[in-house]
Amino acid sequence: MTMERREFLKLAGLVAAGATFSACTPAYRIIADSLESPAKWLEGDTRAFRILNRLTYGPTLAERQLAAVIGVQAWIEEQLDPASLPDPRGDLSVRPLTSLTLDAADLAAWERDDVVAELKRGALLRRVYSHRQLHETLVEFWTDHFNISVEKGACWYLKTVDDRQVIRRHALGNFRDLLWASAHSPAMLVYLDNQANDRRAPNENYARELLELHTLGVDGGYAQADVMEMARCLTGWTVKDRFWRGQFAFQSGMHDEGAKKVLGALIEPAGQAEAESVIERLAVHPATALHLAHKLTRRFLDPSLDRVPELERRAAAAFQASGGEIEAMLRVILLDGVAADPDPTPKFKRPINFVTSGLRMLQTTTNGGRPVQDHLNHMGQPLFEWPTPDGPPDEMASWQGGLFARWEFAYDLARNEMEGTELSLKELLKAAQAETLEDAFDALGNLLLGAPLPEPARTEVLRRIGKVPEHDGPALLLAGLLASPAFQWH
Repeated sequence: MTMERREFLKLAGLVAAGATFSACTPAYRIIADSLESPAKWLEGDTRAFRILNRLTYGPTLAERQLAAVIGVQAWIEEQLDPASLPDPRGDLSVRPLTSLTLDAADLAAWERDDVVAELKRGALLRRVYSHRQLHETLVEFWTDHFNISVEKGACWYLKTVDDRQVIRRHALGNFRDLLWASAHSPAMLVYLDNQANDRRAPNENYARELLELHTLGVDGGYAQADVMEMARCLTGWTVKDRFWRGQFAFQSGMHDEGAKKVLGALIEPAGQAEAESVIERLAVHPATALHLAHKLTRRFLDPSLDRVPELERRAAAAFQASGGEIEAMLRVILLDGVAADPDPTPKFKRPINFVTSGLRMLQTTTNGGRPVQDHLNHMGQPLFEWPTPDGPPDEMASWQGGLFARWEFAYDLARNEMEGTELSLKELLKAAQAETLEDAFDALGNLLLGAPLPEPARTEVLRRIGKVPEHDGPALLLAGLLASPAFQWH
């Protein structure tokens, strides 16, 4: 539903009123030192909130309460061991999506739109409902790192298998296993055209992205000659069709049997094992460790901070010392970086973080269906559709142009205008013991921003809401908070 002009003007007025404090400064930072209690629900959790806000898709009250009791570091330790966390809501959310468990040959018999829709719904529902928030964050990170668009050829059904067997299985494991699985993934081979990499017509697409994006990085010390030689190693890596549709295959007849030289090492003729030997080296290469540390650190921390380069070096060293364990790298970044920062610099939310944080923090019931996915499309981040191999960008400048689309989502969510998504605003405010409009505003501020909106913004917003019919007041206040500058950051 598109906002009518009068509703747009009301919402614009509330957002403008709430912007009287810095758009880059969340409410919890401004009032952390002066507020005795964020609101009736919680006390003294402002520091935990700002850390959890970075490490989740929007911290729920239960997560905030747990972190306040056991401490942020203990909360992170729990998240680093996702298998130890019961996750009934995450499991129940995806159980009806039967395509997520099927093999490629079975998926190929489905309608394309149904397969893609269930893949998108599954990803969004897990991010909203799963207790294993860090794991879901890492699933998104590696999905971006090993980007595959469902718009490319048979990837519309191959990506479902890749998501399950490559990304989700290895997101917090050893990078060698993740890289190995990705290199043998039919979805990746099709997306980067390696299924057609024949000795008579070598295709360099996958070889180039393997070196530039997946491992060493653009400044990792390889040359064009290495790309060409790696492409020769990868000739014959293809995908089966017909009865064995969607399975990896090595076709010796397509393979270049000559000797190769990659990154200074001679590769003797050995068929499929040639490329695999290079992949083994790439997985533990010092340049790979630095490249991954650089990307992961910037996903969780503001890259402009002076201490980030040193943190990256330490994370890369931990990665190498552990033999490529992703968890070892994360421990440095999260425990010595995010959790140790007394005043985290906020980062602008990408569309998926904006949408999921609104849904999670407001305890909505959603099926993750078309209306929610349409909002992500309008914001410029449709799931699993990014066209280029580098994946959706992680820089603020790439996402600041879609603010009106965010306002539309805020309005639709607050007014329950999305089919399949239900917000029980009355029940939320009842739980908060909010008896007046002022109480409701403070409770919603605490829920979404970690603390009520500070003055003078609070008084100005309440003044502007004064002419709105009483029954519309809480919903419009909620829309204003969701659309406010403060909620755009985490």
